[in-house]
Amino acid sequence: MAKIINVIKGTKDILPQDIGQWHNLEQKALEIFTRYGYQEIRTPIFEATELFARGVGDTTDIVNKEMYTFEKSDRSLTLRPENTAGVVRSYIENGMSRLSPPVKLWYKGPMFRYERPQAGRQRQFHQVGVELFGVKQPAADAEVILLAVNYLNALGLNDLEVEINSLGCPECREEYKKKIKEVLKPEFDNLCEDCQNRYEKNPLRLLDCKVESCKAIFAKPEIQKVIQSDFICEECAQHFDELKKYLDKMNVKYVVNKLLVRGLDYYNRTVFEIKSNNLGSQNAVCGGGRYDSLVRNLGGDDTPAVGWAMGMERLNALLPKCEQQRLDAYIVSNSSIDAMQLAEELRTQGFDVEFDLSNKKFTKQLEKASKVAKYAVILGEDEIEKGQVSVKNLDTSVQETIDRKDLRSKLENVKNS
Repeated sequence: MAKIINVIKGTKDILPQDIGQWHNLEQKALEIFTRYGYQEIRTPIFEATELFARGVGDTTDIVNKEMYTFEKSDRSLTLRPENTAGVVRSYIENGMSRLSPPVKLWYKGPMFRYERPQAGRQRQFHQVGVELFGVKQPAADAEVILLAVNYLNALGLNDLEVEINSLGCPECREEYKKKIKEVLKPEFDNLCEDCQNRYEKNPLRLLDCKVESCKAIFAKPEIQKVIQSDFICEECAQHFDELKKYLDKMNVKYVVNKLLVRGLDYYNRTVFEIKSNNLGSQNAVCGGGRYDSLVRNLGGDDTPAVGWAMGMERLNALLPKCEQQRLDAYIVSNSSIDAMQLAEELRTQGFDVEFDLSNKKFTKQLEKASKVAKYAVILGEDEIEKGQVSVKNLDTSVQETIDRKDLRSKLENVKNS
């Protein structure tokens, strides 16, 4: 016997009994995002490696440790670890800057990062996300946050906590970085290896560290004093204050978290996370922010932008299991030719129908019907001869014989009930 080949670690099959959950996430996304004027975009699963090095940032863990990169025809290619860079690349390449702003896009699909698999986190995982281009005012930040909250509410998730912060603009952020480095310099040897590497390259990322010993250092009063200081310039502070006014007006409850920096280099000003209280320590279900320099950094015109992404595996972990959809009818017959003919007739009328392809015994067919369908449509010799069918309600076991011409209206009543 040949050796069984198993699924690769960090990847999972999405099985038929689970696919209803995914359809629900995708259908709600289409419904809610369309209502807000967002259009779906689908970008390639792999892109030039340079896109992510320049877009995501070469100081991030994603670029340094987690990307799936390969060479083909002397070109370095990478499976997308996130989709904002790809959407921005498409925005530039396809001349969307010529469209009247705002340009509103949404996406869904698989992403790839080589990291330790855990609950709700895989090496191939799926995200749904939105990007809004062309508006610098905080109304855009408020809309994407409101959109995220409403999408989660539509899925049935209401126990949410919105955290927001402002990273300021590049100018005012530089002074903050200097202060962070100064106050942490005496603690440098006590920082974890990752934080020591980030100290020079990207000191703001120190605040995002999840190592307990580093968290204890950041909690010290003299360090908290710097972290909690209002370092952002007047213009950035005004932008942040206006965002809070929009959220207050729209009844979006939020907290300001000065430790919130997000893990990607392209963010400026607004960053945010939305958390659910059902996932323990791994409770962030949405993250995003403003990235006003990314379009320019990737070769486009200077364009303000803001967006977010959600992990679909994490969303699925929070939602109750969907009941598997049952067929409208299962045809039970000793004549697979007549069963096929009737099944095809019903399918063209819009019904979900199956029949037994292998011509098993009646009892076996009825047993299968009871597991997968609402009604069994019995087509025996007598029924075929008289132009009739027997219809059995598989929930109540009530059975009646009707003329075949009346079957459509009978099943329509079932489908609409």
